[in-house]
Amino acid sequence: MLSGLIRRRQTPRGLATRAKVMLLSADHPEWTLAEIGAHVSLCDDTVGTWRKRFAAQRLEGLRDAPKSGAPRTIQDEAALRVVRLTLDTLPEGETHWSTRGMAQVSGMTQRAVHRIWRAFGLRPHLVSSFTLSKDPLLIEKVRDIVGLYLAPPDRALVLCIDEKPQIQALERGSATFPMLPGQPEATGPTYVRHGTTTLIAALNAKVGSVIGQCYPQHRAEEFRAFLDVVHAQVPAGLEVHIILDNDITHKTKTIQNWLLAHPNVHFHFTPTSGSWLNLVELWFSLLSRKRLRRGNFTSNDELEQAIEAFISRTNDAPKPFVWTRSADDILANIKRFCERHLPPDNSQGSSESDH
Repeated sequence: MLSGLIRRRQTPRGLATRAKVMLLSADHPEWTLAEIGAHVSLCDDTVGTWRKRFAAQRLEGLRDAPKSGAPRTIQDEAALRVVRLTLDTLPEGETHWSTRGMAQVSGMTQRAVHRIWRAFGLRPHLVSSFTLSKDPLLIEKVRDIVGLYLAPPDRALVLCIDEKPQIQALERGSATFPMLPGQPEATGPTYVRHGTTTLIAALNAKVGSVIGQCYPQHRAEEFRAFLDVVHAQVPAGLEVHIILDNDITHKTKTIQNWLLAHPNVHFHFTPTSGSWLNLVELWFSLLSRKRLRRGNFTSNDELEQAIEAFISRTNDAPKPFVWTRSADDILANIKRFCERHLPPDNSQGSSESDH
């Protein structure tokens, strides 16, 4: 627990220093108070004080004592009333509470409402979205794909493939004002569109290198052509495990015939609404943020050249995305989410696979 306090970013600096004192005292019992204090920039009297408090009160002894100050003006009952109003009611004709609206209803000041919300972690102005997968094989697919990331088979290549369709070649028509200290880059909303392209990319999950091709359309024919490009770069004798989503272009008869002709290639489909399991989506995010979102392209060819250049830079110094979560952790999180948010009658009598 002391080591955890030191590693945690949210730990106050003073508390982390006191935790270091206790660990040094345990690891080096022969050290004097002055030697321990020299390592943490404290005097020997201070080190001795915190050691005594720790011996008497354990972890609680390392925390700051309550500070003196003015007596509380807001009692627990009033704070609880604000919390209940925030959670159980809505303002008339509005979708969520504001500090000003809650202050008028509760009779408190706006700052008091803000402090109560912050203390209880209430943020009515924010909303998060979620999508629960309804795939009946969710558990099997999660275990299958995560297993490929954490423990890939011997003499096998794991590739993450997906399409990024309808990438627009936008020529910015407005003047752009460069970034200045205290002022972000500014640009106008006008643009001219010079066409679109579809990028199909394959990410090597172990190495981080990328194979990518741009196509004018997004059909099974283009996907089959890309598979030929990928297979031509696979060393002989390797099994190929491809992770991809459930798009219809991945399951047509054309693709099925291609798989029959290449028995060393195996498809692993992500669950529905589970594209976050595909690591190539992280690379697509880098491409969008670093090259496409603010790019200026006067033609479709210029857009494709920019994408190819970004792929080349990625392959010059490839860096893999490291998957750290086990399948059990992911499924446990999904189960806890369902138990917390789904109505009780929907979860009664359900099996593990239903979660």
